[in-house]
Amino acid sequence: MSKASALLVCCLLGLAGCAASDGRSWVEVGGERFQVEVAKTREERARGLMFRDRMPAGDGMVFVHDSEDLQAYWMKNTKIPLDILYFDARRRLVSQQRNVPPCSAGDRCPPYPSEAPAKYVLELNGGQAEKLKLETGAEMKFGPGIE
Repeated sequence: MSKASALLVCCLLGLAGCAASDGRSWVEVGGERFQVEVAKTREERARGLMFRDRMPAGDGMVFVHDSEDLQAYWMKNTKIPLDILYFDARRRLVSQQRNVPPCSAGDRCPPYPSEAPAKYVLELNGGQAEKLKLETGAEMKFGPGIE
């Protein structure tokens, strides 16, 4: 059975998980769509992309915070360079940290703060923000399953 067929059956039967049967959703930014994992809980946000050897092109992770505030992310136990993109509650890009290097220094890894309050943080493979020519004010659109 294809993914589309499984999703249709799931939705017709009213089963949980219909919006994203694989636990993933998508966001659009800079005219590109990225398949993302959604980190909504404190534990999911703390774990983030730690210990991963790679992230497929076109993938990412979006972090949903309870409120809009100054945010700071770090690369503790992260093995791949990332672009860390900070968005406000209106989903407008307010700050970005590009090509942040991996860090294996544990609690000595430096923080990468936002320059303005943010509610959402999008992590993409390093170099994506430059490729997309993202500038302050760029809008992020959400697919199903992201509040």
